[in-house]
Amino acid sequence: MTSSKTALVLTSISAPNPVLQSLAAGAAKAGWDFLIIGDTKSPDSFELEHCRFFSVEEQQKLPFALAGICPTRHYARKNLGYLLAIQEGARVIVETDDDNFPRDAFFEPRRRELSGHLCRQTGWVNAYRYFTQTRIWPRGYPLNRIRTDTVPARLADLEVAILPAPIQQGLADENPDVDAIFRLVCDLPVTFEHGGNLLLKEGAFCPFNSQNTTWFQEVFPLLYLPAHCSFRMTDIWRGLIAQRILQTAGLAIAFHGPTVWQERNEHDLMRDFADEISGYTGYEEFVATLAGLNLSNGLDAMAENLRTVYGALTAKGFFGKEEPALVEAWCKDLAHVGMLRH
Repeated sequence: MTSSKTALVLTSISAPNPVLQSLAAGAAKAGWDFLIIGDTKSPDSFELEHCRFFSVEEQQKLPFALAGICPTRHYARKNLGYLLAIQEGARVIVETDDDNFPRDAFFEPRRRELSGHLCRQTGWVNAYRYFTQTRIWPRGYPLNRIRTDTVPARLADLEVAILPAPIQQGLADENPDVDAIFRLVCDLPVTFEHGGNLLLKEGAFCPFNSQNTTWFQEVFPLLYLPAHCSFRMTDIWRGLIAQRILQTAGLAIAFHGPTVWQERNEHDLMRDFADEISGYTGYEEFVATLAGLNLSNGLDAMAENLRTVYGALTAKGFFGKEEPALVEAWCKDLAHVGMLRH
């Protein structure tokens, strides 16, 4: 086991499709582990070379407190894949979805310290605008800010810096991660520029997703996906929480050009819209709540800070009352796999 061991983690209800086959082939060539967490709608039989698939029945047998209480038919089942990867010694976790075709660059070795272009803007930042001249915004960006957004400087015009970035968000071409309103009223496909990294420092918030995302070992506790909220919001809420906790350690998050292109699974856009309403009406309050919390400094306090954050946000109604119990189970499981002291 080397210090660079990487695990690719997905959740899927699909049979092995061309995307999953491409991911498996690329992971095998790169020497990555490849784990897929199934759900109740997954096929009865799942066979894909260079991939390990875990059915709900197999998940229930895992030695994790979360396995028995995380709801089924929810994207948050993916948490079990993270725990498995951590238990098996992963130092880097890469995640994507079963409708994102990987380019060769997707499987290149990940580096924690990146040379990139430093954005000194604080508050809400629309990172997508640094990679295209198209008016576009990431899923999770407040609607009231779209028209008032100033067009940023080009990426190449920002100062260059080298910073540790333990969370790195890659973009997706063709059908990027935008909200239902964008899909209902704006044009796709969109192609982003491929060069350079954008580094967001302390005080900046930009939504990021789980579709092309790299996590380094020091921040694995921040992988937790909340379960008692809508499917469309779980990774967005997770990302904003992770950024707030990263700020206690003065660490950067990076956005980089697309290393996948998406051939999107079929969606009911009006259902997506309904599932995103809690975000459209709540993004500003959510981040204001995070910014106002008195958190402990440093990554050693991640478990404590997760409990504080989820307690406050549950009290505000962003999560169901059962969420703190899942966070507690997550922390217990991280202790079980040697990631945290419980």
